Amino acid sequence: GARRSAGADRRSDNNPEESSVKVSECMTRQVEICSPSDTIQQAAQTMAKIDAGVLPVGENDRLVGMITDRDIAVRAVAAGKNPAQCRVRDVMSSEVRYCYEDDDVSEVAENMSEQQLRRLPVINREKRLTGIISLGDIARQDEHQAGEALHGIARPGGLHTQLHA
Repeated sequence: GARRSAGADRRSDNNPEESSVKVSECMTRQVEICSPSDTIQQAAQTMAKIDAGVLPVGENDRLVGMITDRDIAVRAVAAGKNPAQCRVRDVMSSEVRYCYEDDDVSEVAENMSEQQLRRLPVINREKRLTGIISLGDIARQDEHQAGEALHGIARPGGLHTQLHA
């Protein structure tokens, strides 16, 4: 699937005085993932266990998609698919937005706001999943930045709207 970095791919190495917080300093490193071949019931059970509404989908050590509780509800349950048989690959979003662990948190928060995303997978420069960053992670670092991001995220519509799926 097509993948796009949601973080700005600019580095500010030219100003050593700048004290920017990097994603790696506030992200969550323990990330539950699911496989494209898992059933949506298994994915939903994992979401319930970790109290999250989104899971990265990984295959062969690569990030290949994202699945949300809304994907399961709208693309599977509402369509009458059997949760014990329907596979994650059938309802996941394969266009993955992500950020790099060395991106600046402020830029990532701004991009999360623009793209109306509450969580983003974090990868290293070798494209390996190393964590996930959420508005909560950002808020623990900078409440003002998280508030601005939430304001943008809360507007109607967004990348994962099911109305145009």
